Amino acid sequence: MPGPREKGSTMKYMLLIYSDENAWTPETREDCYRESKRLVEELKAKGQYLAAAPLQPVSTAVSVRVRDGRRLVTDGPFAETREQLGGYYLIEAEHLDDAIAIAGRIPAARKGTVEVRPVIELPSEATSHEL
Repeated sequence: MPGPREKGSTMKYMLLIYSDENAWTPETREDCYRESKRLVEELKAKGQYLAAAPLQPVSTAVSVRVRDGRRLVTDGPFAETREQLGGYYLIEAEHLDDAIAIAGRIPAARKGTVEVRPVIELPSEATSHEL
């Protein structure tokens, strides 16, 4: 588990965007992308932006599981739900309240849900290509 943070330090948060992908018209989706780009530019200016991207529809997804040493690949997402994971933001914020405030500004939050989760920072020796 992560240890205490130094005063004034930031923490990474993953903002996972869930919504019913069929609830979006091409026009509302484009409006959402334009508004999201403005939010990204503001977060960049404040030094809080790390990454963000919408995801392709769930019809393009595959799920991978390994059981008894065998890889099992199935079409579609792991869970059947009314809302699908549609995109994400990876940000830095000083407090959970700051991350929640940013999540509330994501345009897709008006049609779906934004889940806010702190990221566990691994020791610097463990780089992403080693995981």
